Amino acid sequence: MTESFDTARERLLDAALAHVPFDGWSETTFRAAVADAGIDDAVARAICPRGAVDLALAYHAHGDAAMLARLRAEDLSALKFRDRIAAAVRFRLEAVEDREVVRRGVTLFALPAHAGEGARAIWETCDKIWTALGDTSDDVNWYTKRATLAGVYSSTLLYWLGDGSPGHQATWDFLDRRIADVMLVEKLKAQVRQNPLLKPFMAGPDWLARQIRPPARMPDLPGRLSPRD
Repeated sequence: MTESFDTARERLLDAALAHVPFDGWSETTFRAAVADAGIDDAVARAICPRGAVDLALAYHAHGDAAMLARLRAEDLSALKFRDRIAAAVRFRLEAVEDREVVRRGVTLFALPAHAGEGARAIWETCDKIWTALGDTSDDVNWYTKRATLAGVYSSTLLYWLGDGSPGHQATWDFLDRRIADVMLVEKLKAQVRQNPLLKPFMAGPDWLARQIRPPARMPDLPGRLSPRD
């Protein structure tokens, strides 16, 4: 039976992970993975036209899938919504088996040629978190929630890469502070809307928010969690 592209890509990725800590997500790593996996070079290029970049994105997608599986397996119903967000980010980082592989990915996607792909990958991670936690926003909040979480996730990721504390406790404390900062901003915005003197200043932004709609949503997934204030 002919091997599917998905299966072949999995074998390439598995083979590449042994080389990434030493050679990064590079052409050298990709060639070594092709040789180690015993896959014809033309087939490998068809599966991953951009070589190691495609493998790096596949690795990121694996981490997202592991995070979603854990979110569905854990009972977060007793947590406040902000703590569910923190748990999701933590689950995403804990899905990583080798920090050096991620560090090399950060280096790759910091390059101008690949920065767009890196930003898109982080955006998709944050979208998956909000969707899994039951976000139903359909205006500009759909974008601002994901953009805000992308900032929290990115800064926490960089902190985590350099964290040597037992159990990465310093990272989880850092994450809690970042989310607390975001919640403070949201609280201030709500107070402005409730203040008769300041409310007129939000009329323009609020009108604009009602004109913006997010992209079409995918069908609901089984086991999706619901927000709880």
